[in-house]
Amino acid sequence: MIPAMVLCAGFGTRLRPITDSIPKPLLPVGDRAAFLHVVEWIESAGFGPVVMNTHHRADAFDGRVPRSVRLVHEADRILGTAGGLANAAAILGEGEVLVWNGDVAAQPDLGALLGSHRKQLRPTVASLLAARRACGEGTLGVDESGGVVRLRGETFGHEISGADFLGIQIVGERGRELLPIEGCLVGDVYLPALRRGERVAVAWHDGDWVDIGSPRALLEANLRWLRKRGLDAWIEPGAQLGPGVSVRESVVCEGASVSGSGAIEQCLVLPGATVQAPAARLIALGARQTIAVDSASPGAR
Repeated sequence: MIPAMVLCAGFGTRLRPITDSIPKPLLPVGDRAAFLHVVEWIESAGFGPVVMNTHHRADAFDGRVPRSVRLVHEADRILGTAGGLANAAAILGEGEVLVWNGDVAAQPDLGALLGSHRKQLRPTVASLLAARRACGEGTLGVDESGGVVRLRGETFGHEISGADFLGIQIVGERGRELLPIEGCLVGDVYLPALRRGERVAVAWHDGDWVDIGSPRALLEANLRWLRKRGLDAWIEPGAQLGPGVSVRESVVCEGASVSGSGAIEQCLVLPGATVQAPAARLIALGARQTIAVDSASPGAR
């Protein structure tokens, strides 16, 4: 089996003030926390053991992590995506490892990603799962061989396609050799490797995916979860709804309450939050504390 690392230590800066109290991977996508969808998908694909790192608000994960998942807590300081992976080496063992950002909701073909990595004709630092974009667009540029030739504004060859990196990757043996004690996979491993002429490859993902790194993307991830299941709403046990309240295209979490009269539409009411109907396109995160979410480009694909 190929081990997997789910990265859950980040601060979730773009989601503040929501993430001041709830770590980003614990934010709900439908009926469960985002990271639980990730763990379930990884294990169903036959990968394991699954290791998860924590740092910011690590106490919030207590009682929420499946027994099959091994926890590595970064107590003194956050080690970054590369450092976090290096820090878990004793549990992960040697060789290839699947690495997945705990705030990315997707259902990729992980067997195909691993197969693509193993078919590389020369040693490959990592194989990054990516969604296709027009040439020059997105976070990556890709050449005709499937290698990364553009990353963070630097170019390393002739680009024939743009791409968006999903935050899901197979880090190969060579990539693991390059891991620093503290640092970032992209900035401190992949970029220096590309500058030296080493190979970082791309495997394509053609399905939906969303990085819940902004309020708009978080709300959209929940709306998509409802639509995929043909549900108009998801109301957790323990949520309280006033007698004059109706819920449409919304997720209301455990311990939340909705008062007033009328409908809430396209809302996410987080655990313990309160909101008054009517309301639309918002995230409720506390006692009458809400974040309005516009209906422009949702940041999800």
